[in-house]
Amino acid sequence: MAKKVDRLVGELEEQFRFLKEIGADFIFAPKTGDKPGSRPPGRPAREEILALHEKVLRCKKCPLALGRTHAVPGEGNLEAELMFIGEGPGHDEDVQGRPFVGRAGQLLTKIIQAMKYEREDVFIANVVKCRPPENRTPHRDEAARCSPFLLEQIRLIQPKVIVTLGKVATDFFVPSASGMTNLRGQFYVWNGIQVMPTFHPSYLIRNEGNRGIRKMVWEDMQKVMAVLGKK
Repeated sequence: MAKKVDRLVGELEEQFRFLKEIGADFIFAPKTGDKPGSRPPGRPAREEILALHEKVLRCKKCPLALGRTHAVPGEGNLEAELMFIGEGPGHDEDVQGRPFVGRAGQLLTKIIQAMKYEREDVFIANVVKCRPPENRTPHRDEAARCSPFLLEQIRLIQPKVIVTLGKVATDFFVPSASGMTNLRGQFYVWNGIQVMPTFHPSYLIRNEGNRGIRKMVWEDMQKVMAVLGKK
């Protein structure tokens, strides 16, 4: 029992340190009422999403399928008002068949919690559903062949806001020669959906000593929260 309490205290202390770093000035309150992201009944059809994910698991449209352990369709609330989209699975994701479960995924989970959500409240996916070799950037043709899966996920879930994590995901919705520093922090409209580009969690990890980058991401997420009524 004592070990369990110590572990919980350690997790809380780590969460508070993270909130302090990014400048969040609130403490989580117990959830009441409907879960975030709840939508009117009837959409999307759960069966359609599950059938789509089965297609992802069987897909062999491009060479990425040859080197995968598992395809990674995505996961989360099928009626989510908020989607996070990255570029593609990494090693840990390929092994587990789940998106953002490695170190970058753990950081993304903290960001989601700081936004007053849980992972189960949002939907998390990638532009490509299979891991590129050595975690390289997906090629344009690989993204093009995989894009119908992502487009169908978005059509079925109908989020209010999409957060794109990094340049590859951002270029899918907001093609631009500009870098992420110029693209992040402002909303773009794609098919009637608000899109907020921000830095990929792995970029934050590579620049771990730069608190300014974390604060920029938090500023981006605060804008998302404001749109979704979470502030």
